[in-house]
Amino acid sequence: MTITLDVSAAVHRRAGLGRYAESLTRALLAADRSTVLMASPDRYALFYNAERGVEPLSGLEHISTHTVALGYKPWRMLVWMGQLARVPFNRIIPGATLFHATEHLLMPLRGVPTVLTVHDLIFRHLPEHHKPLNRWYLNLTMPLYCRRADHIIAVSECTKRDLIAAYGIALEKVSVIHEAADPRFRPQPPDAVAALRARYGLPPRYLLFVSTIEPRKNLTRLLAAFEAVYADGLSDGWVVVGKRGWLCDDFFAALERSPAREAVVLPGYVPDEDLPAVYAGAQALVFPSLYEGFGLPVLEAMACGAPVVTSTTSSLPEVGGEAALYCDPTDTESMIGVLRQLLQDPEMRPALARRGLARAAQFSWERTAAQTRVLYDAVLRR
Repeated sequence: MTITLDVSAAVHRRAGLGRYAESLTRALLAADRSTVLMASPDRYALFYNAERGVEPLSGLEHISTHTVALGYKPWRMLVWMGQLARVPFNRIIPGATLFHATEHLLMPLRGVPTVLTVHDLIFRHLPEHHKPLNRWYLNLTMPLYCRRADHIIAVSECTKRDLIAAYGIALEKVSVIHEAADPRFRPQPPDAVAALRARYGLPPRYLLFVSTIEPRKNLTRLLAAFEAVYADGLSDGWVVVGKRGWLCDDFFAALERSPAREAVVLPGYVPDEDLPAVYAGAQALVFPSLYEGFGLPVLEAMACGAPVVTSTTSSLPEVGGEAALYCDPTDTESMIGVLRQLLQDPEMRPALARRGLARAAQFSWERTAAQTRVLYDAVLRR
């Protein structure tokens, strides 16, 4: 039996989707190795679309791997055309007995059960925050992929509700299996935090944002909130970690006009090995996203001992529980009020940090992998 996992998002380093694909794959393989009775060299195989310059996942080169030599956009179109024409792509993943599409792209297969992970339906909730071509593609393909999948994994109860409401999917066809923070995200020693702060030129006291820079992350309002607490002398800087995404020109224009421009640090992409110390050194992670399918930075920050301020919307209260502070992401004054409350109370930050560590410990990739493995077995039995 060979379970084939699509790790395209991981090899292409596509933010949250890539983290999910890689973390789940590594956790499944680790669980398989630790279970002697289940161990088998061909239990798992990997698939990805291998355009020029893409490297395989480090340490997984020994796993049987299948690729197609196409870029992301041509491959997406080919998969859609194959689904419409009902042309099976079995030759691309020979020997597969189950295929798991870890992002919103399900290749057509015949006689091979399929599992599709749906991370969010943000293109429906916030269509203005998607590029028109991408929105057009997802609106046409997602209902089809969800119908054709034998089972769907939703990464949150919020996403499950969205799926059922949008596409009329049967309740029993969707299972919620949460994501988790990678084990590398944990409290850091003071010398590691100090060394990281010096290397990236971070201020002594800083608020932190981690994610791709795009409109739904709500950075223009967060900039206005930061300007207020910076003017109050409650913080020395705002560190924005993440690559530039789409439709982000308005934010950068606002940043250029900002009276706090010199206090905003933009390190861009930060490698995973450095991120825990970035989180651990922050006054707080501020993550006021307008909508999230899960919201992994919230858990990562908590696992590193950083307090979290996030939104009252979508899946974020489901992830943060009682360990975060919440604001209305559409109300800048609400955001300012919560930040002032946190930064002016010397006892609140350590209390939130303790609650966050306990909350993050309730999620693990080992648990996610175990639940996913049980689901695979159920789909195969059906």
